[in-house]
Amino acid sequence: MRRSDVAKDKKFVEEITSMEEDFAQWYTDVVKKAELTGYTQVKGCMVIKPAGFAIWENIRNELDRRFKETGVENVYLPCLIPESLLQKEKDHVEGFAPEVAWVTMGGAQQLEERMCVRPTSETLFSDFYAKDVHSYRDLPKVYNQWCSVLRWEKTTRPFLRSREFLWQEGHTVHATAEEAEERTKQMLNVYADFAEEFLAIPVVRGQKTEKEKFAGATATYTIEALMHDGKALQCGTSHNFGDGFAQAFGIQYVDKDNTLKYCHQTSWGMTTRMIGALIMVHGDDSGLKLPPKVAPVQAMVIPIQMNKEGVLESARALKDALAAAGIRVKIDEADRSPGWKFSDQEMRGIPVRLELGPKDIEQGRCVIVRRDTREKITAPLEGIGETVAQLLDTIQQDMFEAARTRTEQMTYSATTKEEFSEIANTRPGFIKAMWCGDEACENAIKDELGGVTSRCMPFAQEHLADTCIWCGKSAKAMVYWGKAY
Repeated sequence: MRRSDVAKDKKFVEEITSMEEDFAQWYTDVVKKAELTGYTQVKGCMVIKPAGFAIWENIRNELDRRFKETGVENVYLPCLIPESLLQKEKDHVEGFAPEVAWVTMGGAQQLEERMCVRPTSETLFSDFYAKDVHSYRDLPKVYNQWCSVLRWEKTTRPFLRSREFLWQEGHTVHATAEEAEERTKQMLNVYADFAEEFLAIPVVRGQKTEKEKFAGATATYTIEALMHDGKALQCGTSHNFGDGFAQAFGIQYVDKDNTLKYCHQTSWGMTTRMIGALIMVHGDDSGLKLPPKVAPVQAMVIPIQMNKEGVLESARALKDALAAAGIRVKIDEADRSPGWKFSDQEMRGIPVRLELGPKDIEQGRCVIVRRDTREKITAPLEGIGETVAQLLDTIQQDMFEAARTRTEQMTYSATTKEEFSEIANTRPGFIKAMWCGDEACENAIKDELGGVTSRCMPFAQEHLADTCIWCGKSAKAMVYWGKAY
């Protein structure tokens, strides 16, 4: 390699800020250098480039598969909601009012009633169900739609918080409260299993406090994950609405005993925010580090000394062998130095690269380099598909274990107010502590500890003390606390 190539390669890597130096800038650099998004003339909105959208497609396809295994059917509803419809559920509209964007003109004419661009679709689904549900025989209806929503956020960051983003929103309607509660928790567990098994992101499953629950819900369940910088990220939520929307919209059915009853509803959603989670849980100073299951490209073949006879042909044969084994693979035939290609593969988070040069071909082997650990493995070309497939499974599990270990190391327990405050001020991460259930304590903790909020009351409760960490009153639940995105 020429000296100028070495300098270019070094500069290429250095363009990503160290996460220890400035985590926010590191995140922005990774998103930009990996070509996941681009900026637009629409403030607060992003272009999702092919590399970013390919990740979302894999997330969407796997989630959709898991949804359908539980009986979910996909539908699509309009993106515009009449104001009168939005106003029918008081708590719901108050919760979303600050973020709503309104359409007031249709062509050159003023609309008789202004329309909001959907921030979420509970009201539209409720209006739909009111017309579609008549008898117990019509229930349950377990629907989901893949779409975008618009929320006029003041502060935005690619994937984590943008004004328009992609998501799925499930909306179900049931005959009984018990069925609705069962579906609410079932979908929360679908999200949790997906995050851990497919994205290699460990999560805490639990219930939001009354203060933090979704507007209009009787209960909100959540999965919370810890990012590399110790901040929490809400990764997916599932809401039980009880019969609140049903009463507001008149969603009733005739039961088996010939009496008229109100339905019970749920909703649940996961968004493109999960791409941000992938970056912040697994990434490093070289860029992205994608778990194999979600990676659009799982293996990159890099021919060494491409101008030598037979190298390119052998590299293409290696690519074909991997593809035949079901591996998503590409070959880098660009007119660049190998060092540049290695940096590019690492920055884009491709789980493994396979280096193949003249000497490797002579000896019937290749060099496999893991993105997660940078371990180099010499492997025979014979049976390479099976070798790489097994290695990808190992990497998937190792990445999950690494993230879980880091989460455990950044999760603390506190039994006194002084200990709680000291951890919150000096050690980023989750803090487990008891709580009395009083919203006043929640507010005081947030105000006095620089934005520490309740993340969830975990399903796996622990009894750490008899009294609330803040006020000293009798404790009602153990809560995960932390600063969050």
